[in-house]
Amino acid sequence: MKISTKGRYGLKAVMEIARQADNGHVSMRDLSQTTGISASYLEQLFKKLRAAGVLRSVRGAQGGYALAKSTREITAGEVLRALEGSMAPTVCAQKEYAGCVGREFCIESYLYQRIRESIDNVIDAITLAEMLEIEKQQSLQRPKHLCGAREGI
Repeated sequence: MKISTKGRYGLKAVMEIARQADNGHVSMRDLSQTTGISASYLEQLFKKLRAAGVLRSVRGAQGGYALAKSTREITAGEVLRALEGSMAPTVCAQKEYAGCVGREFCIESYLYQRIRESIDNVIDAITLAEMLEIEKQQSLQRPKHLCGAREGI
């Protein structure tokens, strides 16, 4: 399973908004400059994140984006699924997939479902608040350009 650029950049941008949550909201221009992600690409990602209830937009000249819920209520899984869809490693491992006849007898499907369950358990257990706390504890204050935008992380 590989998280695409949408997922990586979306999580990066949401984390930047979470870091600045005390400021109320963050402008698109500031987010683009801070993350190194183009404003037009962020707009595409934020449309999905708004629809999923992760972000809310603040209109007006001083507008921008803010978290729709507290950092304790938003999980990494919620952000990633809003942008990536299912985190299953194969189509047949998706919870909602019904296209495989004999799925319950397929040992490969069993493995893929276990992988999906493990991924879901991890990403659904980690909140933005926890990520911020870990970042603070480990002093991961690397320059923003080293945190994924150019490394292909």
